[in-house]
Amino acid sequence: VRRMMYWIVFSLFMVTETFTDLLISWFPFYYEVKMAFVIWLLSPYTRGASLLYRKFVHPTLSRREKEIDTYIVQARERGYETMVRFGKRGLNMAATAAVQAAAKSQGALAGRLRSFSMQDLRSIPSE
Repeated sequence: VRRMMYWIVFSLFMVTETFTDLLISWFPFYYEVKMAFVIWLLSPYTRGASLLYRKFVHPTLSRREKEIDTYIVQARERGYETMVRFGKRGLNMAATAAVQAAAKSQGALAGRLRSFSMQDLRSIPSE
């Protein structure tokens, strides 16, 4: 559970870091403070990730639990619909490609057979 709290807090930190790097990376000792913060999060003595998770993340998630569940259900339904739509589209494309390949190979086979003379066709052993 402690590692789960760490990874959740660390992922939130990484998301915010993307934007803060652009804005305040010029600040003196910015990278050192960032490293110290990550060590503080990870340290079993300070339990920084657990503290931040219990103080900020868990209450926020608890308040918005119903909204999150609704979004998950919507995402699942949309994902299924999208997968079915792309599956149908993919099967249609594969069928079209197969028909086109068969038509081209039939044409190539007919052209090849036309190039033979009747004498050549009679010399082919029939089974």
